[in-house]
Amino acid sequence: MPAHSDQRSLLAWAFYDWANSAFATVVIAGFFPVFFSQFWASELPDAKSTQWLGYASSAASLMLVLSAPILGALADQLGAKKRFLLGFTLLGLLATGALYWVGAGQWQMALLLYLAGLLGFFGSNIFNDALITDVAAPRDYERASSLAYALGYLGGGLLFAFFVLMVLMPERFGVADEAAAVRLSFLGVALWWAVFTLPLLLLVPESRGLGRRRFRAAVQGAFGELALTFREIRKLPNTFLFLLAYWFYIDGVDTVVFMAVKYGLDLGFPSSSLMVALLITQFVGFPAALVFGRLGARFGPKPSILLAIGIYVLVIAAASQMSRVEHFYALAIAIGLVQGGIQALSRALFASLIPSEQTAELFGFYNMVGKFAAVLGPFLVGTTAAVGGDPRLALLPILLLFLIGAVLLWRVDVNAGRAAASAVAGAAHRA
Repeated sequence: MPAHSDQRSLLAWAFYDWANSAFATVVIAGFFPVFFSQFWASELPDAKSTQWLGYASSAASLMLVLSAPILGALADQLGAKKRFLLGFTLLGLLATGALYWVGAGQWQMALLLYLAGLLGFFGSNIFNDALITDVAAPRDYERASSLAYALGYLGGGLLFAFFVLMVLMPERFGVADEAAAVRLSFLGVALWWAVFTLPLLLLVPESRGLGRRRFRAAVQGAFGELALTFREIRKLPNTFLFLLAYWFYIDGVDTVVFMAVKYGLDLGFPSSSLMVALLITQFVGFPAALVFGRLGARFGPKPSILLAIGIYVLVIAAASQMSRVEHFYALAIAIGLVQGGIQALSRALFASLIPSEQTAELFGFYNMVGKFAAVLGPFLVGTTAAVGGDPRLALLPILLLFLIGAVLLWRVDVNAGRAAASAVAGAAHRA
C-alpha cells in the first residue's frame, strides 16, 4: 500500500464510481423497474412483476456469492485486478446497451439482460473496491472512499436528470415518445460507463499482489489461498465480526436501492414523481457522502455507520405509514443523507481491517457477503408483496436485519482488528 496518496491516481480511481453509478442510478433504481412494469411486463399483475424483479436481483447476487471469493483470489494470484474489472465492466455495459433492442412484452429477455448487467456491475465493484489500497494511504481511506461515492452520486444524478428531461419532453430532444427516450437511456448509460472507465485503466497503478503467474498455477494457487484464508480469518475475529454485521445491515441498504421505485409504483404514485424522488436522493447524496467522509475521519467509521443505520430504521418504519407522494420525497431526502455514507465508510473500515497483500481476495469476501445478503432482501420484499397483499408491509421484514447489523457492529473492536491485520501482514512478509 502507498505511504502517501497520489492525488491523480486517487481521483482516477474515484471516477470509476462516477462511471458505473450511472447503471446503479439510471437502470437499477430509476428506469428499469418502471419500464419493466409498464412496457416489458405490462401484461403481468403488479405483484407478479415485483416478484420477478426481486428474484432477478436475488439470482445475480447469488451468482456473485458463489464466485466472488475465488475471482478475488485469482486476481491476487495473477496481479490482475484491473483486467478482471475491465472484463466485468464490458459485460455490464454491453448488456445494458442491448436493452435498447428489447421490444414490448419481451420481459424474459429484459430480465436476462438485466441479470447480466447486474453481474457486470457487482463483479466490477469487487476489483474497484480492492484497488483502494493501491491509490490511498490507510489514513486516507475514509476520505478516498467517500469522494468516490460522492462522485458517483453526482455523475449518476446528472445523467439521470438529463434522461428524465428527455422522458418528460421527448419532442424537445427529437425523440418519438417516452418509451423511445427510456430505451435511449440504456444506450447512454453504456457509453457513459465505457468513457469514464478510461481514467482508471490509464492512470491507476496496480500492485503485484502475490505476483504474476501462469494461469493454471494461478488457479491452483487461488484455491489454495482461499482455503488458507478461511483458516487465517480466524486470526482476525474483529474482521469476521464486521463482515457478519455488514452482511445484515447492507442487505437493507441494497434492498431499498433495488425496490424503492417499485414500492412507490405499487402505492400508486406517478412514475414522474418517483423519478423526482430519485433525483433528490442523488443530489442530496453528493454532499452528504463527503460529510460522512469527514465524520468518519474525525469520529471513526464505526460510530458514523451506526448513525446511518439508525436513520435507515426510522426511514423503513416511516415508509410503512406512507400515503402521499410528499412523504416519498421526505424519505428520499433522508436516504440521500446516509446511503452513500454507509457504503463509503463500510468500504473504508473493511480496508483497514485486512492485510494489504490480499485485498482482491478479501474484497471478494466482502462483496460476497454483501451480495449474499442481497439474495435475501429482494426475495423477502417480493414474497411479502405477493403474499401479504398490502405493499406497505413489503419493506418491514428488513427492519430486523438493520437492527441485528447494528448490534453486531457495536461489538467490533476496530483498534484490535487493525492491529491483528497488521500482524498477519507482517508475518506474511517475514515468511
